[in-house]
Amino acid sequence: MGSFSIWHWIIVIVVVILPLWFFGRAVGKAGFSPWWVLVAIVPVVNIIMLWVFAYAKWPAFPDR
Repeated sequence: MGSFSIWHWIIVIVVVILPLWFFGRAVGKAGFSPWWVLVAIVPVVNIIMLWVFAYAKWPAFPDR
């Protein structure tokens, strides 16, 4: 009861890593570094990160 099987760890990796990879690609297409996605793991900082990205000038989309 105290140990987890290999299937548990595979599911945890898929649930954690796969969304971070997809979000990293989206942030990269917006012109930011994909490494910013690692900030999304920190509980309160992820809300601030979303707010900053929502109101920041995106480098991939110049002013029209």
